[in-house]
Amino acid sequence: MDEKQRTPIRKEMLVFFGIVALFAFASGMSDNVISNYFVDAYNVDSVERGFLEFPREFPGILCFLIVAFTSSLGDVRLAFFAQALCIIGIVVLGLSTPVFAVMALFIFIHSLGAHIFFPLQDSIGMSIAEEGALGKRMGQYASIRSATMMLASILIFIGFRAGFFSFKTQIKLPFIIAAVGFLGVLILFLVLHYKYNVHGEVRKKKFQIVLKKEYKLYYVLAILTSVHRQIMIVFGPFVLIVLLGQEASTMALLGIISSLIGVFMLPFIGRWIDRIGPKMLLLAEGLMFIFVYIAFGFMSGGFERETIAVVGVPVFIVFGLYIFERFTMQFGIVRSAYLRSIVTDPSDVTPTLSTGFSMDHIVSIGCAYLGGVVWNEYGSQYVFYGAAVLSVLNVIVAIMIKQPKKAVDAPAE
Repeated sequence: MDEKQRTPIRKEMLVFFGIVALFAFASGMSDNVISNYFVDAYNVDSVERGFLEFPREFPGILCFLIVAFTSSLGDVRLAFFAQALCIIGIVVLGLSTPVFAVMALFIFIHSLGAHIFFPLQDSIGMSIAEEGALGKRMGQYASIRSATMMLASILIFIGFRAGFFSFKTQIKLPFIIAAVGFLGVLILFLVLHYKYNVHGEVRKKKFQIVLKKEYKLYYVLAILTSVHRQIMIVFGPFVLIVLLGQEASTMALLGIISSLIGVFMLPFIGRWIDRIGPKMLLLAEGLMFIFVYIAFGFMSGGFERETIAVVGVPVFIVFGLYIFERFTMQFGIVRSAYLRSIVTDPSDVTPTLSTGFSMDHIVSIGCAYLGGVVWNEYGSQYVFYGAAVLSVLNVIVAIMIKQPKKAVDAPAE
């Protein structure tokens, strides 16, 4: 779009930007430090930590069923309900230290709310984006999300370093701050719904699961992406912490740098969605993943065999690869835009996003276990080489995508 013909931004989109910002900040104050909470408040061992992944990740598998059963509510009402679950779960954990089983229950409640909201976020954002500016708006709100996540990371870093945040006290201040953020999101959804009459997609069927052959490539991309994400979430930090001996403060700083890059780069990615379409961006993403995982595997194998020094330039190379991969994890807006460009019915967007999201989590749980076996039996490098092979499949799927004749952004509803 010619810069001289700027699309005026709708007031409801500004409210949505506020929703994205507050939710990202609240998530940064809760989800990003949940592992520290488990260790500090409950002194969990490896078995208990593994168990706690079930109440945290199982809601992602349930996501498509919940969206299907509540399809007649509309996206905004369902998002309001999701925020209520987030608040209930995190407030209890913030105000008390319940017994382990009760803690796991409220972890599940909080995680359920967050997982319901994840696919709704893109669906609502795309439904109210101005005609001709879908990619641009998605890039903007992804940038806002990255900025507020970075702000939360900085606050967490300073708070724990200075000593005014702790998970060993009765009141867990980071969780209370997160609860206030989720409450702010809930209030803004009320504004969006009642003041601006935004409902998101409201599907007429009382129960709706969407599995259409027209969307098969989107589902394959969702599954492949889950492998990439899980590899870096689980095993990327392992390389840095176990093989390189990096501390939590270093990991926080790498996250801050990644978010800062996202603040500046994501708006450009949004504009590229409008200009060249999702196909080329998905192809570029797959090619970049191949390089990143091969490089990560080569470096981690060298560290294990002690053929590469664990100080100096090699360490900064791994830092750079980790930062870059963390940044590309925010490319979900490209896949959402691709789905929007191929849907045969606008009401398919939310249930299809949620189904892909659930497929993502089913595969992710299996990948975490399989990757651990490969690491222990054969070496860390083969975990990343396996991901590189799957990234080749990602490129093949991207090549198979047909560039839609229609614009990526359908008229806003």
